[in-house]
Amino acid sequence: MQFPSPVAITWIADLINATVIGNKNGQATGINEIHRVENGDLVFVDHPKYYQKCIQSAASFIIINTDKVVVPDGKALLVVENPFEAYLAIVAHFRPFQPAFRSIAESAKIGEGSYIAPNVFIGHQVEIGKNCRIHPNVTILDHCIIGDDVIIQSGTVIGSDAFYYNGKKDREVWYKKMESCGRVIIEDQVEIGAGCTIDRGVSHDTRIGKGTKLDNMVHIGHDTIIGKNCLFAAQVGIAGATTIEDGVILWGQVGVSKTLTIGKNAIVLAQSGVGGDLEAGKVYFGSPAEDASTKKRELVWIKRIPEIWKKLNA
Repeated sequence: MQFPSPVAITWIADLINATVIGNKNGQATGINEIHRVENGDLVFVDHPKYYQKCIQSAASFIIINTDKVVVPDGKALLVVENPFEAYLAIVAHFRPFQPAFRSIAESAKIGEGSYIAPNVFIGHQVEIGKNCRIHPNVTILDHCIIGDDVIIQSGTVIGSDAFYYNGKKDREVWYKKMESCGRVIIEDQVEIGAGCTIDRGVSHDTRIGKGTKLDNMVHIGHDTIIGKNCLFAAQVGIAGATTIEDGVILWGQVGVSKTLTIGKNAIVLAQSGVGGDLEAGKVYFGSPAEDASTKKRELVWIKRIPEIWKKLNA
């Protein structure tokens, strides 16, 4: 989430009751989770396993629960007892929950020539471009941005909260909700099928690139970046903070794990499971997904095992 304008880090420290170590003159431009941080961002960390990852990331300011680490030049630590609660306080201040009292919020902007069907919900600060078709029972939640010539079929939800929790097993409730303050951005000429769910970023943007087409019942996780001219068949599921480059095709029921990259023009055949990065321009199959021609040869040999076993024991 980007702040409306840069904010003095000392002001942030007062908001969350933190002690600043390092650059006390800095200006924070936003707050982000570790997989999508940028220069100027705040990030929080509350486990020693991830201290160095956060400190050495692009983030300029680190909300942390220790002062026993080295602060890189130009950066600052904001030391608090509970960094997760500090994150929630910042989100609540800059993007508080706003109840909805009408189907289309007064602050929503809808472009010329766009058709909004009955029973569509459009939240606060939503922007919809020109010549879009939004079919019945679509929900577009707060701060989402839809480009021009976009088609969204019935029952789809854009901007639902991220499936993202702060997990600690030393308390009664193990998983506490990490409030989502990111957006969904859908670029021009995207088509989204019926019954799809596209989660907003935890604190960054979930983005669907220009010309990409989604079939029915596709799920896109938080902070995922999808390139231009991709094609996803029904029941594809993509986890959070994944990068899918231009021209990728995912056929039906492909499952994609989190924080990985699928290269340009890759094709993943139906019911495959993607658990790691895939190179560009290749065809993949299986779970875990591998080069399709190799995987198919393996299946042929697997089918021959009973025959080979019989010959060996004749």
